Amino acid sequence: MLNNNDIMKKLRVALKLKDTDIIDILKLAEFETTPSELSAIFRKEDHPNYMACGDQILRRFLDGLIIRNRGKMEKPPMKVQSEWIKCKPLPTKEAKANARNG
Repeated sequence: MLNNNDIMKKLRVALKLKDTDIIDILKLAEFETTPSELSAIFRKEDHPNYMACGDQILRRFLDGLIIRNRGKMEKPPMKVQSEWIKCKPLPTKEAKANARNG
């Protein structure tokens, strides 16, 4: 099973990214990291300076890739109107009986 470190390694190779590119991508997603922290993520698990890549780092990296490739979203998506659609209330038993009778 792949962990976050493996995913970061595979994305780095697939996208032909250098460490400086990854740091820049993380900055786009408003996440600051140092080259030494980044190199710790790419080390082998048995290395003494190995650091596990947390979910936040991977998420911010993916967000930064989106910003780099598509650009920053100018407007947030439209919000649902605050007013609910007004529906008729369900008829009561008395109303159903009155409708049948006449």
